[in-house]
Amino acid sequence: MPTSILIDKKKLAKPPLEIHYLGDRVLRQPAKRITNVDEELRQTIVAMLQTMYSSDGIGLAAPQVGIHKQLIVIDCELDKPEAPPLVLINPTIKKYGKALCKDQEGCLSIPGVYLDVERPETIEVAYKDEFGRPRSLKADGLLARAIQHEMDHLSGVLFVDRVENKLALTEELQKKGFSLQHVQRLNLGA
Repeated sequence: MPTSILIDKKKLAKPPLEIHYLGDRVLRQPAKRITNVDEELRQTIVAMLQTMYSSDGIGLAAPQVGIHKQLIVIDCELDKPEAPPLVLINPTIKKYGKALCKDQEGCLSIPGVYLDVERPETIEVAYKDEFGRPRSLKADGLLARAIQHEMDHLSGVLFVDRVENKLALTEELQKKGFSLQHVQRLNLGA
């Protein structure tokens, strides 16, 4: 269910929020559930969307801009001004599809680094919208990947933690000036 919050999908010279980068401890702190959906939160959502669009992103999680709340914004249709973004408050994945898909991911908190990550191809997610109404959504493809990627941020997990090819990971991070020591590799075989 797309949001009713409509803003121009344009780059701002000075986005309202500052994105934190790999190595910043703020990205590793778990986000807190949102208990009050109000006008202040909706203003935060607008600021997050403006920041995401200004950075050419398709998703942004609140922890990436130093806000420790379970809030993500996603827009997989940047080229369609009329297509509203998706706002997910306190999202929970209720069901994962059995099929896995490996595809390239990037992250506004690790600019210029793109690596393959394996994730379930389909998901069903429950969340609240910008008015606090309960919603659910079945997603596949890029949208499912974007939701899972952004939800990882709510737990302090970054996509590089899921990359299986350590050589490619090391090379890409070094090329862009990031350190492997800031990666917290997940035990993917478990």
